Amino acid sequence: MSSKQHKVRVGISVGDFNGIGPEIIMKTLNDKSITDFFTPVIFASGKLFTYQKNIFKLQQSFHYVNEASEAQGGKINMVNLWKDNVNVELGKPTEESTKMAIDSLEAATSALLNNDIDVLVTAPINKDEMMKQGFAHAGHTGYLEEKAGKKGLMFLVTDDLKVAVSTHHIPVSQVAASISKEKIKKQIKLLNQCLIEDFQIQKPKIAVLGLNPHAGDGGQIGREEIEIIQPAVAEIFDNGIMAFGPFPADSFFQPEKYRNFDAVLAMYHDQGLAPFKTLAYADGVNYTAGLPFIRTSPDHGVAYDIAGQNTADEQSFREAVFAAVRIFKNRSEYQALMESRLKPKRAAADNGVDEDLPKDSAR
Repeated sequence: MSSKQHKVRVGISVGDFNGIGPEIIMKTLNDKSITDFFTPVIFASGKLFTYQKNIFKLQQSFHYVNEASEAQGGKINMVNLWKDNVNVELGKPTEESTKMAIDSLEAATSALLNNDIDVLVTAPINKDEMMKQGFAHAGHTGYLEEKAGKKGLMFLVTDDLKVAVSTHHIPVSQVAASISKEKIKKQIKLLNQCLIEDFQIQKPKIAVLGLNPHAGDGGQIGREEIEIIQPAVAEIFDNGIMAFGPFPADSFFQPEKYRNFDAVLAMYHDQGLAPFKTLAYADGVNYTAGLPFIRTSPDHGVAYDIAGQNTADEQSFREAVFAAVRIFKNRSEYQALMESRLKPKRAAADNGVDEDLPKDSAR
C-alpha cells in the first residue's frame, strides 16, 4: 500500500457521459496537486475519458485498476468498467450512456459498502432514462437509502446556507398527504445530529418552513401548520433541540432571516431548492444526510445543451468533492471523540464497577 493512501478515498460515479459529467470530473481533477488532498477513484471507462479529455484539451493520466481496492494514493485512479469502445453522442441520452450511468453508480456504491472507498461523489444522471432501463428509483437518494436500509434526507449545503427537504421527488399534489408530525420530528432530529456530527455545529438552530402560503395564515389557507408542523416543532423544542417555526416560506430566504439559523427544513422539493439554487447555485452541494456513509453531488443536472462545448463550470462538482472530504473527517473526529468518552465507562464495566455508585460503594 502506498504511503499516500491514508488520504480520503473519493469514489466518483460518472453519471450520463453524454452530459457534462466527464467534463466537470476531469476539470476538477486537473490540478496537479489535487491528489495531495484526497485519492480519486473514478468508476467509468478509460477509452471514454481519453476521448473526452482530448475534446477539452486536458493533460491528465489515469491509473487503471480492476477493483477500487487496488487504487493508489497520489494517482487519479480509474476502475475501468468498460474496456470496449464507447459510442459518444454528446448532448443527448442514449441506451449506452444510461447503462454506464447505472453500472458506474452500482459499482461505486458496492465499493463504498465494502469500505474500498471512503465517500461517494455522484455526477449528474438522467433519472427518466435510467428508470426506462429498469432502475427502480427516481434519483440517487432512494437508491442509496435502499442500500443503507435507512431513510436519508436531501440536504443542500454551502458554508452559510443549508436547506433540507421533508419530501423529495414526488408530485406537489402528494406533498400534504406525505407529511406527518412523527415524520417531521424524525427529520428534525436527523438534521440536528447531522449538523453536530458532520458539520461540527455544537448547538444547531433549525428553522422549519410552513407548507401553505403565509404558513397557513392562522388556518385560513390550510391547517397543516396548526395540526402537524407546529406541534412537531414544539415537541422537538421541549426535548432540547433548537427548532423554530413554522415560518412563511415566501419571505424566509432573506439574508437577515435565514442567516440566523444553521439549517432550514422545507416541506417539499421546490420550496427548498428554488431559493437555494438562486442564492447558491455556483457552489451548492447536494448531500444525502442521515446515512451511514457519505454521498455528495453537484446541485445541477446533466446539462445536455452545453455538453462537449468546454463551457461547463466545475465549481459545484469541486465543492461536492471537498465537502465529502470535510464531512468524512468531521464525522471521523466525532466518532473518535465519542469512543474516547465511552472508554472510561467500558473500562469500569469490565472491572465490575458501576460508575453511577459512589466509589466507596462500588465493590
